[in-house]
Amino acid sequence: MSRHINRQVLGTAGVAAIAAALGSVPVTGVAAIAATLPAVTPAVSDYVQVAASETPPTQAQCNSAGRRCFNPASTHAAYNVGPLYSAGFDGHGITIAIVDSYGSDTMAHDLHVYDQAWGLPAMCGEEGVTCTPGMPTFSTLSLQGSPATKAPPPTSKGTGQEDKSAWALEVALDVESAHAMAPGANILLVTTPTAETLGVQGLPQMMNAEQYVIDHHLAQVITQSFGTAEEAFGSQQSLLNLRHAFVSAAANHVTVLASSGDGGSANVRKSPVGGPNAQPTFPFPTVGWPASDPLVTGVGGTYLCTDATATSGRILDNVHPPVNCQAPNTEEEVGWIGSGGGFSHVFARPDYQSALPAGSTPIPATTRGVPDVALQASSRTGQLIYLSLPPDGQSGLICGSSPCSTGWYDVGGTSASSPQWAALVAIADQINGGGLGFINPALYKLANNPSAYASNFFDVTTGNNQADPSVPGFPAKTGWDPVTGLGTPNASALLPALVAAVNS
Repeated sequence: MSRHINRQVLGTAGVAAIAAALGSVPVTGVAAIAATLPAVTPAVSDYVQVAASETPPTQAQCNSAGRRCFNPASTHAAYNVGPLYSAGFDGHGITIAIVDSYGSDTMAHDLHVYDQAWGLPAMCGEEGVTCTPGMPTFSTLSLQGSPATKAPPPTSKGTGQEDKSAWALEVALDVESAHAMAPGANILLVTTPTAETLGVQGLPQMMNAEQYVIDHHLAQVITQSFGTAEEAFGSQQSLLNLRHAFVSAAANHVTVLASSGDGGSANVRKSPVGGPNAQPTFPFPTVGWPASDPLVTGVGGTYLCTDATATSGRILDNVHPPVNCQAPNTEEEVGWIGSGGGFSHVFARPDYQSALPAGSTPIPATTRGVPDVALQASSRTGQLIYLSLPPDGQSGLICGSSPCSTGWYDVGGTSASSPQWAALVAIADQINGGGLGFINPALYKLANNPSAYASNFFDVTTGNNQADPSVPGFPAKTGWDPVTGLGTPNASALLPALVAAVNS
């Protein structure tokens, strides 16, 4: 596998940008804090089943559960994606690689139900669809095998990371939300057969799978809806050894995005057995990797307080649930309490974060700030996702005190943010005529122009990510902050501007 920067692809300026982003590693750090292995988890924070048929629930059903549920049309309206579709930009010709453990036995079926429900373009590869020329494709790449979805044994005392049913919900969220945002893009689901014993398996297998995708030019965008605390690694070097795919991605014009996590400023260490203390929390603010990597675009989360029934325009709704959006709130988005964010203990501040919009939270020179951008993530203002599981798999997902059933789920987490942002990047790639690659310098360049920032981003200025009362959190505020980064995208303005900024 190639781990070297390709100067012929990037040119001198591109190589310099990557070198600056790599930053330096402080002398003190995770090695002195923890000697445990990391526990990588899907970044699904919460879910509730709101309908048990192939018919999506009504908004009233969602409201009765204390939530508002977004569908593709209302999400498009909230982030102003419609004008791009009208101009013919929907991600056509671009491939998004979605990396998840295990995959899902029923994804081709579930995708078809989802597309039929919302009137989305069918994909070649979904169940019951006849492929035609030019149709976007859905396919799965399982490099090391694809174990069937099964529930953990009832006598299991594990940490739950091997719960294939939880990962199946993650897969459905990733695939369906990415397709909804970029309906013309191809989706390559990249699966690995384990999520446990992570210093030996799990993360190394995921990174090797990404390396394969990059080396074989299979995708222009990679999204990662998983992560673990930087401190959960046994040493800094064990984390740094996993970065090869990100270096190769930047050298080959592949954009890599990652969920910033769902614990706010708090993260957990791995414990070898289950029980109430299976995942003790680090008693100080931490961030998750790979979102903290300077070569990755870290994606945080918000409560999306717009009208979940609107199909055009960004309309504030401070009447319907959840309470976070109700009056006296007057903001269309609020920083989500679970949005992973803060300051890296491994990576120094990259050059692109040296200048920030006016009013931003300062980022010290010794540390990388996380996240870079954000999108809706709270399950209280979540995505409607369709999931079916084989009978044995259903007992791995519990709704209240009983196994969940096939149907529609309202799902949250930065797992929803990253694949949707990846889909937006795919649309930008189509505008560009090819992969944009490493986009972070261009994002911050736009944000540091006051007029460009105002037109391209929705700045999220309220909320806090202190999810654990014992661990200090951070406030969302004007400009960049450790909850929502630079903010959320005004897509029809941002994506063409991002293409121009990358090429300048």
